[in-house]
Amino acid sequence: MHGSTRLKPIALTDQEHGQLLQWARSPRTHRALALRARIVLACHHRRSNREVAQRLGVSVQTVGKWRARFGARGLAGLLDEPRSGAPRSISDDMVEAVLAKTLHGHPPDAPRWSSRRLAHELGISQRAVLRIWHAFDL
Repeated sequence: MHGSTRLKPIALTDQEHGQLLQWARSPRTHRALALRARIVLACHHRRSNREVAQRLGVSVQTVGKWRARFGARGLAGLLDEPRSGAPRSISDDMVEAVLAKTLHGHPPDAPRWSSRRLAHELGISQRAVLRIWHAFDL
């Protein structure tokens, strides 16, 4: 596909759009994740890969990679791929469960989850909950 060809814009839910804006704007977000968020947001605004690359100072291939990863896996596609070393111990389903409970629920007697209480509820370690929260800037 030629770099200046207009691609189908990325459709975002309100939640995805909000999370991408938060990642793109927060000084606490890792620089690489913030850039990936800006790439997806720019693609959402009907810009070609070439336009996004020029605007953000990256290669057309970089834009294509993150457009495709987001299209295939959503927000999770923007996170770093597993590296060599120990395999992941937390599944994508568990990450989704942590995010769902954190963003859309709360314990019956408190306004929000503590990492310890959510870990106990889901049967995972408190450290795992904290890593997920940190990865998603929660």
